[in-house]
Amino acid sequence: MKLSKLLGAAAISAMVAGGASAETIGYSSPNFDDNFQTIIRTAAEEYATSLGHDILIEDAREDVGTQLSQVQNFIASGVDAIMLAPVSTEATPAITEMVRNAGIPIVYINRRPVDVDDLGGMSTYVGSDNYVAGTLEGEAACAAVGGQGEAVMLIGFLRNEDAQARTNAVKDVLATDACSGITIVAEQEAEWQRTKANDVMANWLSSGIRPDIVFANNDEMALGAIQALKAAGISMDDVIVAGVDATPDALKSMEAGELDVTVFQDAAGQGTGGVDAALAMIGGEELGSYTDIPFIAVTPENMDEFN
Repeated sequence: MKLSKLLGAAAISAMVAGGASAETIGYSSPNFDDNFQTIIRTAAEEYATSLGHDILIEDAREDVGTQLSQVQNFIASGVDAIMLAPVSTEATPAITEMVRNAGIPIVYINRRPVDVDDLGGMSTYVGSDNYVAGTLEGEAACAAVGGQGEAVMLIGFLRNEDAQARTNAVKDVLATDACSGITIVAEQEAEWQRTKANDVMANWLSSGIRPDIVFANNDEMALGAIQALKAAGISMDDVIVAGVDATPDALKSMEAGELDVTVFQDAAGQGTGGVDAALAMIGGEELGSYTDIPFIAVTPENMDEFN
């Protein structure tokens, strides 16, 4: 069920203007240094504040134990709801049980929890279908090279569902007749980070790998690969580089003729949608397990729509 069907503008207005008290939301971000997570976090914070509510934000620093401790602290401090993008999507069943037992609503955002099908009522996920993102990325890059070439794959964290889904979707695209002439010759985790992707790409280049395509699970890793390719003197006209998120930096790179493919993921929409879901549950609404925020493929032909 779409969140818009559960919580309309009138309901939000009633919460703010109808004498409702300020609520407190505890928010655990997986990584303050992740540009995409920063967009989500900032949107959520600004939106919650504009509605007259408090939001307590913590940095889990991509550490599962730290995030679990933050959730425990939120529960102990008596927050009205909890929002988090999971460090490890495999850890979400334990988090869901912990928060449910405390009687507090929980909203997962951006990174799809493994127990999403068991959510609903006072727990929900607001995000996007990462398999769709990988499919759009793979199809656009395949079309750009005419279904032929050697590729490398930069993976976020294999423990994250979004990295798994995006990677598997690209590989499924490459298994189709139209794209079966593309072979992945190397793949490695780069932890969603530009600097790590730069290092991985530089190591591949030094080992003699010269890819025709770079698939990256996100734009930050795609931009890191571009940095390494340019440092090695490789023309960006000779390589198709694809990522996911359509971040401002990625769109600038595309405008400069470097990045060829990205997939728009509505970071701000996830942040504000997560706040809406939290407030709805605080107000007694029972939500469905999942609210979808759609992906859209972005190439130089339509990038102006996203600037």
